[in-house]
Amino acid sequence: MDLSSELKIFSGNANRLLAQRIAEYVGVPLGDATVTQFPDQETWVKINDNIRGRDVYIIQPTSPPANEHLMELLIMIDAVRRASASQITAVMPFFGYARQDRKDQPRVPITAKLIANLLTAAGATRVITMDLHAQQLQGFFDIPVDHLYAAPVMYRHFQQRNIPDLVCVSPDIGGVKMVNAYAHMFHAPLAIVAKKRTSASEVEVLNVVGDVKGKNVLMIDDLTETAGTLTRAAEVLRKKGAKKIYAAVSHAVFSPQAIERLRKSKLDELVTTDSVLRDKVTGVNLTELSVASLLGEAILRNHKSESISSLFDVNGTRPES
Repeated sequence: MDLSSELKIFSGNANRLLAQRIAEYVGVPLGDATVTQFPDQETWVKINDNIRGRDVYIIQPTSPPANEHLMELLIMIDAVRRASASQITAVMPFFGYARQDRKDQPRVPITAKLIANLLTAAGATRVITMDLHAQQLQGFFDIPVDHLYAAPVMYRHFQQRNIPDLVCVSPDIGGVKMVNAYAHMFHAPLAIVAKKRTSASEVEVLNVVGDVKGKNVLMIDDLTETAGTLTRAAEVLRKKGAKKIYAAVSHAVFSPQAIERLRKSKLDELVTTDSVLRDKVTGVNLTELSVASLLGEAILRNHKSESISSLFDVNGTRPES
């Protein structure tokens, strides 16, 4: 089936490499768009292809610099809408601002809801995203949201490694549901690291719930930015007798502080995805897996009005369960 005349994929500047991989999987050329800045840092966009009546997908994670990439996405959506596209899907492999999903202090915003409103106001008719920090963010949107999971990609990687005596570990209480799903996938026991956050970049590990002595540990998390949670959890797990310590993190948004911490950490390997474009990291055993086929398959099925729920099935388990 020739999709090139109906389906168009464009990319901002946040992760063109992933967008190119997705376009190759789907079997269409990456659309021609100019996304640049004026000298005063205003974003300027021009769609150079004819997209009237087309089904358009814009690949743009809102990774750092988050505000710049968000504005690129919003302006691209507006440009595509004014060029008479029939459907406009914002493909956000990493959804920035997801942690600002509630009022946890007086007089603070719920910025995740604001971003959802902005995307809809700009003209998006659907959102495809992956491993949101909190699943309830889907309810912030008044348009359909396809929430994908990196779990199938992670599962295949670690299944091929055939790691013995595996224990799946949640590095904090909030991730227990997701890690429990991984434990079912691998038919492995579950453990939890209880922590207390002392600041935005510092955590204090309190205890480990579960048996990790003499076991190989797989920690699972959706996001690491400063790597404080991962490295402190790895330290206490090692003290509790864990052998090899692996981490699977969907979105590795590394700050300079994170890289320094990881270089000194007890982690044997950190596995992440290409949802976020990173500079080359040295001194860290980092494995990057591509989610291009996962996102590409979701785009194809959405374009053909087919169900994407089967993408969630991994070894008889669903990541959201």
